[in-house]
Amino acid sequence: MTIISTHFKQKNALRGFKSALWGILLCSLLFSQAMAATYKVNTKEAYEKARSKVVAGDTIVLKNGVWRDFEILFEGQGTVDKPITLTAETKGKVIISGLSNLRLSGEHLIVSGLVFKHGHTPTSAVISYQKDKHNLANNSRVTDTVIDNFSNPERYEVDYWVAIYGKNNRFDHNHLEGKSNKGVTLAVRLNTPQSQQNNHRIDHNYFGPRSVLGSNGGETLRVGTSHYSLTNSFTVVENNYFDRCDGELEIISNKAGNNVIRGNVFYQSRGTLTLRHGNDTLVENNVFFGNGADHTGGIRVINKRQTIKNNYLEGLAGYRFGGALVIMNGVPNSKINRYHQVEDSVVENNTLVNSDHIQLAAGSDFERSAVPIRTHFKRNLIQATNNNDPFTIYDDISGITFDDNVINNHSELQIKTGFTQQAFELTRADNGLLYPNNNPQNLESVGVSRSIKPIKKTDVGVSWYPKPNEFITFDHGKRITVKPGLDTIHQALEQAKDGDVLILNAGEYAMSRILVLNKAVTLAAKVAGEAKITFQRTALFEIHEGGNLKLDGVVISGAESPDSSGNSVIRTQRKSMLSNYQLIVKNSRIVDLDINHSFNFLSVFKGTFADRIEILDSHFKDVTGAILSLSQENDDYGIYNAEYVVIKNSSFSHVGGDLVDYYRGGTDESTFGPHFNMSGSTLINVGLGKRNKSKSAITLHGVQVTTIENNKITNSLPLRVFHTVGEPVTKIQSNIFTNTPVIEVQELYSDQENTANLADNLYQSKK
Repeated sequence: MTIISTHFKQKNALRGFKSALWGILLCSLLFSQAMAATYKVNTKEAYEKARSKVVAGDTIVLKNGVWRDFEILFEGQGTVDKPITLTAETKGKVIISGLSNLRLSGEHLIVSGLVFKHGHTPTSAVISYQKDKHNLANNSRVTDTVIDNFSNPERYEVDYWVAIYGKNNRFDHNHLEGKSNKGVTLAVRLNTPQSQQNNHRIDHNYFGPRSVLGSNGGETLRVGTSHYSLTNSFTVVENNYFDRCDGELEIISNKAGNNVIRGNVFYQSRGTLTLRHGNDTLVENNVFFGNGADHTGGIRVINKRQTIKNNYLEGLAGYRFGGALVIMNGVPNSKINRYHQVEDSVVENNTLVNSDHIQLAAGSDFERSAVPIRTHFKRNLIQATNNNDPFTIYDDISGITFDDNVINNHSELQIKTGFTQQAFELTRADNGLLYPNNNPQNLESVGVSRSIKPIKKTDVGVSWYPKPNEFITFDHGKRITVKPGLDTIHQALEQAKDGDVLILNAGEYAMSRILVLNKAVTLAAKVAGEAKITFQRTALFEIHEGGNLKLDGVVISGAESPDSSGNSVIRTQRKSMLSNYQLIVKNSRIVDLDINHSFNFLSVFKGTFADRIEILDSHFKDVTGAILSLSQENDDYGIYNAEYVVIKNSSFSHVGGDLVDYYRGGTDESTFGPHFNMSGSTLINVGLGKRNKSKSAITLHGVQVTTIENNKITNSLPLRVFHTVGEPVTKIQSNIFTNTPVIEVQELYSDQENTANLADNLYQSKK
């Protein structure tokens, strides 16, 4: 009995000890929770006081409102269980504006709910995961945050919107839209050992529209740089949505090793997911919807041991480096910043639909002569349009093994082994992707998996901030009637809103001041040819930030302009512009630009960029300068002034300068443009002015895509085309040249055979 009694006493004592221990732990937890502080602040000074006090578990809340010129340093030492948090009182109602930014430094920090808008960073990044190079953020997170058009006003001033340093950081469920100045939208930096092998996660973000930059430096996301490209990053980029990200050739630029890029959707974005540097990266389960838009691309493969599998690519119109699937040539013994040979890589179980440009050994030239080796292309499903062969082969591809691929029927396929040519029809499944009807037995293991679930736009970014719709530039607003008279157009413009149409009644409109455009406006004659505009200043229109102009059916005369050189009908502002503009001239007449010399129709300045310039069914007569002077970016940095120039069914007579002086210098290969298209037009006495330094009627320097066809050119100087970089596509055919020298095409930086297609042009003399 004594032994039993002792046993029960010991057992009861142990129970008591455990109860006491749990009580201590519970009290400790409650005490810890009671000690976690929340600081609500409404001034920058209050924020600084709170920041100096925070400890693990604390929260700083920024009160709703506009915080202007607020450079936020958020630092502290949180823990896994007790992070330090910076958040908004109400998500979306704390606006960080002016000269502002955010720097994180420390451990286990969380930022959420902020909006960066109406300003730009005064430093190199809007959000940076470091205080300085010695004080980084680790195990930290930025979520539910917006950066909207927070761009440096100088177009080619470089900055990041997000720069991730340190280790084990996350950037998720954020909204980034409208970066217009040069520099990567989001960059993972590996510039010190403390930021390498970092295990970052970038997920569920909305990367909104980024307009064409017209230069290198417009990537949306970059991991690493060439200098550290042989270093591993172990960064995961997954389940993000890239919506119309058009900045440059590379949407994602992978420049480090051992990364994972999976489950992302690329919607109508120009460029490619590019494995530019680094080895051992996995690219899987990504979906590309090009919708047939110009230069929409897929995946570009460079370097060693890359795996490209289970990706879906549809409606991609890009070619060459911007094709649907590109396997590059490398440089033998390549420098770290050039092109390493493709080796030991795998391209498997991908589906390509209506994406006809699969480029193999791309970039082959005197320098890039190292062909792909020990690379496998297997179990891919390809549906090409019109039974075209989708492959372009630039060099020896014997180092690529082809196995078990299926392609729809073709009369002739360059690659003779590893493909089954088979007719099949596609049906769109519940996941939005196209698959062969009834999943034929022999296609079950080919192409993308039916289990893939593309991320939806509604499932990324923040729920409380709207995502932009498709852009409509002109003619979506009110129609405003304008009467003839002095400055009546100016008065109407003052009242007009973006997208409005000014209807000009018959009569004369005299302008005593320059019409400054900071919105999209159409000037349309009520009856074509019966509304005449004259102007008394050195320019009629000046395009400023946000300005776009469409002229329809008007007559513009320079007869009342000042008797001075260098006048223009239209010019851009003299300082840099972030917004790309559009200029459309249709069914109009432009005359009497001869009051003095060098009178241009359009003059542009450095740092300005047009998405599109169109001259349609219009007529120009007596011009002492150029029609389109697009040659101000002459520093040979690969920068240019306009993406697309289209001239159609128009006439130009007695033009002293170039019809078009279009310049892109340098040898950089990061852009798709410029593009030039002229058809159905007539040129008479063009380029003969004594101040025309180009000695040509049209000068195209570095233009990447040129089509000149079905035009009549009489008594004019020659067309001069200068190929500078890449593989420019030049087609000049079916034109009639009368008393005009032959076309001149020169290869400036290449010893390769001239690639211009000059066909069916007629040269004739006429007395």
